Amino acid sequence: MSRVIAIANQKGGVGKTTTAVNLAASLAVAERRTLLVDCDPQGNASSGLGLSREGIGKHLYELLINETQASETIHRTDLAYLQLIPARTELIGAEIELQAVSGREKVLLERLRPLLAQYDYVLLDCPPSLGLLTVNALTAADAVIIPLQCEYYAMEGLSQLVQTIQLVKRTLNPRLGIEGIVLTMFDTRNNLCHQVSQEVRGHFRDRVFSTVVPRNVRLSESPSHGKPVLLYDISSTGARSYLELAKELMRREGPAGR
Repeated sequence: MSRVIAIANQKGGVGKTTTAVNLAASLAVAERRTLLVDCDPQGNASSGLGLSREGIGKHLYELLINETQASETIHRTDLAYLQLIPARTELIGAEIELQAVSGREKVLLERLRPLLAQYDYVLLDCPPSLGLLTVNALTAADAVIIPLQCEYYAMEGLSQLVQTIQLVKRTLNPRLGIEGIVLTMFDTRNNLCHQVSQEVRGHFRDRVFSTVVPRNVRLSESPSHGKPVLLYDISSTGARSYLELAKELMRREGPAGR
């Protein structure tokens, strides 16, 4: 049975999709069978793995709304151990259409259930909001990884996200927990980055990953080439940081990556 992890933060621009794509790729390079589910209507995780809008066949909207078989929505990637359920802009309508569905918060969980035995990890890239798509992802997940940009306003949104996670845990998904917070876009020359890091580590302690993702040009460039950074420039600091994050996650799960 796989470990299902939502990558969530309602604040945009914090490295959420970058983390989802590159952590998934790093787990795949470690030969962990990994599925990335793009739950964001912007579809950035899909394009970041090289899928153009025209190249997407079945996608997440059809899985959620049209009850397409989950196996029909899976796409291959350039990495043998990484597969993708992509998103297109049609997914915007799912927020509205799911409102009329009984058990609307658990639709994603029910649709993914037949696939789970095939993977070691299923990563859910959430949209930058706390709407119904994110709630579906949190309800389907065993745990949440929170990418946190090292700036003041990111700290303000963190408490709201933690409250939402606690609410979902209490009402919809009792197994949900916080796997960890990963500090992103870290600039060693910026005193505020160090202050935010100290504050977050002081409050959340061992819930904060040791690995820190730096600001890195190659990491920023790789999505425009449709590749995770380890396929774009494996020698870059961005690639090394996500490989280390994957190692840290697998160590937490045990020797089998569980």
